[in-house]
Amino acid sequence: MPVIALLTDFGLRDHYVAAMKGMILQINPKATLVDVCHEIGSQDLFHGAFVLRQVLPYFPPETVFVAVVDPGVGSGRRILAARYSNRFVLAPDNGLLTLVHRDAELQDIRVVENRRYFASTISSTFHGRDIFAPVAAHLSRGVALAEFGPRAQQVHILSIAQPVRQPDGNIAGQVMLVDRFGNLITNISELDISAARAPRRGKPWEVFLGDRRIGPIQTTYADVGPGEPVALIGSSHLLEIAVNGGSAAEQFAAGAGAAVQLR
Repeated sequence: MPVIALLTDFGLRDHYVAAMKGMILQINPKATLVDVCHEIGSQDLFHGAFVLRQVLPYFPPETVFVAVVDPGVGSGRRILAARYSNRFVLAPDNGLLTLVHRDAELQDIRVVENRRYFASTISSTFHGRDIFAPVAAHLSRGVALAEFGPRAQQVHILSIAQPVRQPDGNIAGQVMLVDRFGNLITNISELDISAARAPRRGKPWEVFLGDRRIGPIQTTYADVGPGEPVALIGSSHLLEIAVNGGSAAEQFAAGAGAAVQLR
């Protein structure tokens, strides 16, 4: 059965997600609908891009992802239908595709324009129901990507801060995201750390959050005592700062943009 995976900032207290599902099932009642996440921060494009990147490789080929974090709904912003690594992604052209576009294999990308595959009536404030959902349903039924519109020549990419290798060999980065456990996820990747390790001649890295020393990079949260801070490489292959049994975001009053350094 075709899989359609939904990712939005709609939450679950209102009718929005259910209306999208109903529209999809009218067109393809055999679709398997999966809720990736509906608690993306309101209009938080980076959060949506991050979650989409993290889940895409783990779904089966031919999955249709519907990513709707869309502060420009009803405006002139485009809707894109893309094929990455044998999976489909529908998203507004506002940066939601940034991390998937960077890390996955792009096979085709189209501007969604063919109104034949839209709802008969289109609300200017709810394209998730009236455009994204029906297009996803038709994709899941085997309609070719090229049917939805012309090939896109460019994609809007978010400006994301990159870690910096400093003259003294240290790595300067920052917190990108706070997850629901209060873990501080940084923009310093496992690859960044590996590439910079050689000149240090085996000396272990020390992680600092601002001026606060967190300590060396550990393997698990339990490598420190309860209530103690820990730095480790998380499941997203990025450096995280956490607190064993607690919230690093609360304990350090830190969030996105907080300075992180490896010395």
